Amino acid sequence: MKSDVLSLDTSRSNFVDITDAVGRFVAEAGGDGLVNVFVPHATAGLALIETGSGSESDLAGAIDRVLPRDAGYAHKHGSPGHGADHLLPAFLSPSVSIPVVDGAVALGTWQSIVMVDLNADNPTRKVRLSFVAG
Repeated sequence: MKSDVLSLDTSRSNFVDITDAVGRFVAEAGGDGLVNVFVPHATAGLALIETGSGSESDLAGAIDRVLPRDAGYAHKHGSPGHGADHLLPAFLSPSVSIPVVDGAVALGTWQSIVMVDLNADNPTRKVRLSFVAG
């Protein structure tokens, strides 16, 4: 198994497109197999969505409707609404596995891999990439 860690900065955006980075990682591994993308954080998740067409803001709105910042969560430390941050991974999985064919991620035409983290308290995030050859 080949493994690597991406370091991300979410201070400018809560939605970080990591598709190209995952693509470079699997190209180095070469061949066929599976790539697992894992966010080892209690406040982040991954989404396979179309980017650049408004989907990011649509997803942000949906998250806000499902996990409103002012809902009076029992988990209260951190910035206002931080309890919602800790529920995010129950709705957006912290990991995805994607087929790799001929050294390329086999995503659909409009799919991108996006790390989502609304936690303003810590803008430094890691993403672990693992490739298992087929």
